[in-house]
Amino acid sequence: MLFAFFAAQIPLVSSGNSLYQHIDWVSSLGINFDFKLDGLSLLFSLLITGIGTAIFVYALSYLKGHRYFDRFFGYLLLFMSAMLGVVLSDNILLLFIFWELTSISSFFLIGFNNDNADSRKSAITALTITGLGGFFLLAALILLGNISGTFIISELVQSKEVILNHPLYPLLILFIFIGAFTKSAQFPFHFWLPGAMKAPTPVSAYLHSATMVKAGIYLLARFTPILGDSELWHYSLMIVGGITMLYASIHSLFRIDLKSILAYSTIAALGILTFLIGVGTQEAMVAVAVFILAHALYKAVLFLVTGIIDHETGTRDITVLRGLGRVLLPVTIASIIAAASSAGLPFVTFGFIGKDLIYEATLHYPNMEWIWILTGIAIVTNVGIVAAGLMAGVKPFLGKLPQQFEKIHLPPFSMWLPPLLLSALSIVFGLLPWWAGNYLTGSAANAIHGSSFPQENLAIWHGPNLVFLLSIVTLVLGVIVYLVNKPSLSKLQAVEKLNNISPQSIITGCANSFLRLSDWITGLSHNGYLRSYHLKIILFAEGLLAYKLWKSGPIVLDFDQLTRPDLYEIAVVLVLLGALFIVVSTASRLTAVVSMSVIGYCTCLIFVFYSAPDLAMTQFTIDTLSTVLFVLVLYRLPSFINFASKKILYRDAAVSIGFGLILSLVALRVWSEPIAKDISDFYGENAYILAKGKNVVNVILVDFRGIDTMFETVVLSIAALGVYSLIRLRLKPTEKE
Repeated sequence: MLFAFFAAQIPLVSSGNSLYQHIDWVSSLGINFDFKLDGLSLLFSLLITGIGTAIFVYALSYLKGHRYFDRFFGYLLLFMSAMLGVVLSDNILLLFIFWELTSISSFFLIGFNNDNADSRKSAITALTITGLGGFFLLAALILLGNISGTFIISELVQSKEVILNHPLYPLLILFIFIGAFTKSAQFPFHFWLPGAMKAPTPVSAYLHSATMVKAGIYLLARFTPILGDSELWHYSLMIVGGITMLYASIHSLFRIDLKSILAYSTIAALGILTFLIGVGTQEAMVAVAVFILAHALYKAVLFLVTGIIDHETGTRDITVLRGLGRVLLPVTIASIIAAASSAGLPFVTFGFIGKDLIYEATLHYPNMEWIWILTGIAIVTNVGIVAAGLMAGVKPFLGKLPQQFEKIHLPPFSMWLPPLLLSALSIVFGLLPWWAGNYLTGSAANAIHGSSFPQENLAIWHGPNLVFLLSIVTLVLGVIVYLVNKPSLSKLQAVEKLNNISPQSIITGCANSFLRLSDWITGLSHNGYLRSYHLKIILFAEGLLAYKLWKSGPIVLDFDQLTRPDLYEIAVVLVLLGALFIVVSTASRLTAVVSMSVIGYCTCLIFVFYSAPDLAMTQFTIDTLSTVLFVLVLYRLPSFINFASKKILYRDAAVSIGFGLILSLVALRVWSEPIAKDISDFYGENAYILAKGKNVVNVILVDFRGIDTMFETVVLSIAALGVYSLIRLRLKPTEKE
């Protein structure tokens, strides 16, 4: 239904119009449900819902009988919804919320086989890398909103000059790049994608060909009209995209696992898209839009075919797979069409149009000195992609069928129909490219470029020009590399010897070092002793208060305001000090508790002396209750054992004296400040009027600070449960020590 809805919007959007939807949410923070459907979001929405539907049908048979069958579709629907939210959001904070939902839902999908250690590790790696990118993306989006004064994407274009000329612009795009590169597996963050191939094939086909990995590409494309007119933007994307596409296309030639081959060729394709966005010309924007569609169609098919091969043969090793065309005819047809589109077979496949446009973009780059460098990088990459596509899409179906595969049979109809239909679309768009250009990719290219520009109709044949010649050369060289290259386990192991200097090893090493540092800090600060935690908290509070007192300047006191203490006041203070000395010197818990109660009662008398009978009654009640509870608890606890050395006692005494001294200085600081009666007057004037209470203190506690009092009650209730548990505790004789 969603696919049908978005398909129905094609005439409207292709004519240059957009659909908007606004729903209030957290307006005070600038976060609302603002959605926009234009050419770019429509293209992605059709891919998300269209290929998503094919994946749903495919997975019905692929995962039939799996114990988490229902859970899988829940995860997949969550991911599909999150991806739609990303591409439709017109609010950058809303976009981030959906962005993070794609990371979380993909974590569940990648780690779907949670009884497999490799799957769990791959899911954690993917979540860690994309989560790190999400952190930087959030910082970038908040910074962007603060610079421009708006969180609405369609309004950010109006602040383009302000953003580009802002001193924080380089930092802004750095954070944007980290977010996009981690999600779209750009070098050096690419390694999570091959690891994510531990996921079931429907997940790989959906997340890693058409949707999740292209979220970063979508982000770059969406922000190109806002951030893109700078050399820093263009050169950064061209360099990172160029390195990624070359690195991945070469690596794909050494892989022997079908999924691994497709993973690296996917990374190469994502590098091409990043590279083209960096080129930034009108021709490049058209190439981006066309290649997004072409790649999604043929790569989804190749992943689905790989799943069928694995499902039926139990292996994905291309060194043993061959001859399957004799027993899997519809699957073979779909796979060969997809491989042909990946290779750019002329006059028939949509992939040919995509490769033509890549060369069109590089050959028309404004800087003439860079033309052949950029074109050369594109040729080498495309040669690798051609060879990788033939390795994954053709090789398993040619040759003599091995004896161990003679009993395999065609899978259920729902498994081979989706890849066959998707491959047919590559032919349809290849034969009718003008339809795709006029109704899908043209409006998407305009959205990426940020303006409507006249586009030539996509055509099968533009005559025998240089672009066509380069496409033919690429195809021929790719076939030669495919025929000459003989992937084997020994070659793969030789390449993997370089893993020690790979980005994965370097980043993993840094992560492990960070974990060791975290363990050391945790062991230092969380050693399991409550007294240690109290000491650290008190020391931190002392340091903070001391710093604040030092920054606030000297304390000025007016001693004339002081009155001479009466004899009974001196007597109470002396009793308090004596009880305090007993508390810190006694070896008996019961004596310490009784002495603490004496301190509390002395405090009650001080409250009475200074005309605060309500506080005195509260203190008296709490102190009495605490003493009773302490005695009940101590009755059930084992005998007191003091392991503290004199060094520890002196340390604790110094910390305690320091804390008391600082609190005394805080009290003197408060006393030296002029009294502000605004708050007191407010409570006095409104206590009876608003709360119908004559006791201002009670009104404050019950009404004005009702929530605070409620939480205090909750804390006391929890403490009471803890005390009751201790009272009911029955220790074995061996546990009392």
